[in-house]
Amino acid sequence: MKRFVLILLMMCSFAATAQKTQIALLKYRGGGDWYSNPTSLPNLVKFCNQNIMTDINVDVATVDVGSPDIFNYPFVHATGHGNIVFDDNEVDNLRSYLLAGGFLHIDDNYGIKDYAMSQMQKVFPELQWVELPYSHQMFHEPYPFPDGLPKIHEHDNKAPQAFALIYEGRMLCLLTYECDLGDGWEDQRVHHDSEDTRLKALKMGANIIQYVFSN
Repeated sequence: MKRFVLILLMMCSFAATAQKTQIALLKYRGGGDWYSNPTSLPNLVKFCNQNIMTDINVDVATVDVGSPDIFNYPFVHATGHGNIVFDDNEVDNLRSYLLAGGFLHIDDNYGIKDYAMSQMQKVFPELQWVELPYSHQMFHEPYPFPDGLPKIHEHDNKAPQAFALIYEGRMLCLLTYECDLGDGWEDQRVHHDSEDTRLKALKMGANIIQYVFSN
């Protein structure tokens, strides 16, 4: 019954903003720079609106982990280089949001993978992280990535990996590692990536957005 009520609330919240769906950046505690890559999400939204026919508000919101406002956003993105800490209220709120149909994408900007994975295990202690195979739909629609995540920035000379938490057949959370998609979404002047590199990052981001919005 509780889950039904949460789903109903989320549907009403999404319906209220149906004219212009909005996504959000997750503000978390713990000392990590949640605010890094400020131009990344607006650029991704513009790319998706222009190329895969989404209609997302270009004004990206910021939402706290424990805020009820999180239910306004079907897609929430987290990034940074440092620690992440969720208290009990934040754990409960994030779990309710994700079970009600929300989605969390965590992009390791170098250094948050282990912290993020640990905190998300508090949110879903019954789940285990699984690595997505290259055959997963997310790597093939609408843009083909037959070898999985593209390598945008070099960190520790490791292959990119995509990890997920899946609940009753639905992906709730995606963590992209050794890839740094967010840096590739940023304005070119920030990291001076080539247009080809930025395009790969934006296309992979569009695949994630389309997968979330169609599932």
